[in-house]
Amino acid sequence: MAVDYTVIVLYLAGMLAMGWWGMRRAKSKSEFLVAGRRLGPAMYSGTMAAIVLGGASTIGGVGLGYQYGLSGAWMVFTIGLGLLALSVFFSARIARLKVYTVSEMLDLRYGGRAGVISGVVMWAYTLMLAVTSTIAYATIFDVLFDMNRTVAIILGGSIVVAYSTLGGMWSITLTDMVQFVVKTIGVLLLLLPIAVVKAGGFSEMKAKLPTSYFDPLGIGGETIFTYVLIYTFGMLIGQDIWQRVFTARSDRTAKWGGTVAGTYCLAYALAGAVIGTAAKVLYPKLGSPDDAFATIVKDELPVGVRGLVLAAALAAVMSTSSGALIACATVANNDIWSRLRGAVRRDDDAHDEVKGNRAFILIMGVAVIGTAIALNNVVEALTVAYNLLVGGLLVPILGGLLWKRGTVQGALASVIVGGLAVIGLMAGYGILANEPVYYGLLASLAAYVAVSLATRPTDEAVLTAWRERLAGRSPELVPEPVPAHQ
Repeated sequence: MAVDYTVIVLYLAGMLAMGWWGMRRAKSKSEFLVAGRRLGPAMYSGTMAAIVLGGASTIGGVGLGYQYGLSGAWMVFTIGLGLLALSVFFSARIARLKVYTVSEMLDLRYGGRAGVISGVVMWAYTLMLAVTSTIAYATIFDVLFDMNRTVAIILGGSIVVAYSTLGGMWSITLTDMVQFVVKTIGVLLLLLPIAVVKAGGFSEMKAKLPTSYFDPLGIGGETIFTYVLIYTFGMLIGQDIWQRVFTARSDRTAKWGGTVAGTYCLAYALAGAVIGTAAKVLYPKLGSPDDAFATIVKDELPVGVRGLVLAAALAAVMSTSSGALIACATVANNDIWSRLRGAVRRDDDAHDEVKGNRAFILIMGVAVIGTAIALNNVVEALTVAYNLLVGGLLVPILGGLLWKRGTVQGALASVIVGGLAVIGLMAGYGILANEPVYYGLLASLAAYVAVSLATRPTDEAVLTAWRERLAGRSPELVPEPVPAHQ
């Protein structure tokens, strides 16, 4: 394992080095939180694919393939569909807004007063997303070093917190590009073909497994529908995703770069399902489907390649973890703390803004590591987060983008009614049930439409300013110049 250990250690050291390099670039709020809004198509596509394809997409995607066959691709597939929908229909408008958070968008659209409540819901979602990603370090480091769970979480989490705190979005962007390359080589170019060959090829896999393993809808129509509601719509409104959209150099970059990333996700989804199906042939009686990835990597890959593929799994976890962490800290500082203090600042070049956001990443990072150590049921925590996100925020966000008659009172009612409905329904039906997100979303929509129609329309001056921002014509929104050396 010495060669594998060397690969992993060099990878982790490289992540820290890029954090240090990113710190030299992150001199303003814009550079620290959204990489100066300067990412071109190639870098934007790579980092967007890295943030959405995390440990759940890699380890969990292979596990679903082990359990259901090719239809196990649906979870990651719906993530790709959500990213495609966001990129094609909404990303250009989102990028032109030149904001930092989803709550700032809601304030612009509805004329203020929606920020703190929506910020709390978004903060809970991004916190739990970071926590569940951080817990995944325990699985990977256990395979690598037979490491204690708590120590593994502290080690992996500390590395992510370190490079995220140092350079903010610049460091995360640089590390995500490396992680994207490592993931592509490790999972798509190495593990996928090796797994299929070891299982005897597709003909042997079909001969040894039930026909349901090759049914595209084998996982069940209701499950697929739930995945669409939670993950496809979740991609449209998550702060971790929007914050990457804000890094695009132009609205064209956001649209086409995101489309490339979404297409990549579809291929990644199919690859994970095929790897899991091959693992079912090789190891038909694993204790848990989520053990499939680690088992096939540990037992079937040669020395060196094994280290690279495990580095790919580590890359998948780190990219999601760091993206969720900076999103959580951005929301906590800009949407909750600053608003409660009544001190929202708009100066992108203020150095104390960088220090403040850096401090919040450190604080949130410590909270994430502590919560990850204390938490046991990862699936339930992530389900709560996504149910609150979709049930509470989907309607007011998409309503604001698509329906002129929506009002701030309708938006607040939608967030509160949808959020409370989801919480109550989870208590009644169970956290993992499908009904909470179904009925919570309907309650949110009903509240939004009814209250909006019952209250005065949004002031025309607010809507005019909103349209100007969407068109990118506001005079204060001139893009920052790109230095000549770039």
